[in-house]
Amino acid sequence: MAFGAWIRSEREKAGVPLGEFARSINISTAYWSRIERGLEKAPKDSLILAACEQLALATDRAFIEARRLPPDMQDDIARAVSVYRAFKTPS
Repeated sequence: MAFGAWIRSEREKAGVPLGEFARSINISTAYWSRIERGLEKAPKDSLILAACEQLALATDRAFIEARRLPPDMQDDIARAVSVYRAFKTPS
């Protein structure tokens, strides 16, 4: 399922109206509606985190639906790649 359809389903299960939800994460209702309808890509990480907080959702699932790694994992992988490159580089 795409992020927009998933988050819409979760918002509706929680019984939160679209306009109220958008206001709670400080974005326009029109923009969030486009996300939910699949007309926009998943939003930036901070909005995904805010949406999860408002709906009491697991962030890992949200990032899976958005087809990206959660921010903490992005940092961990960047560090792992850096260590690998340093190890791999001949002295």
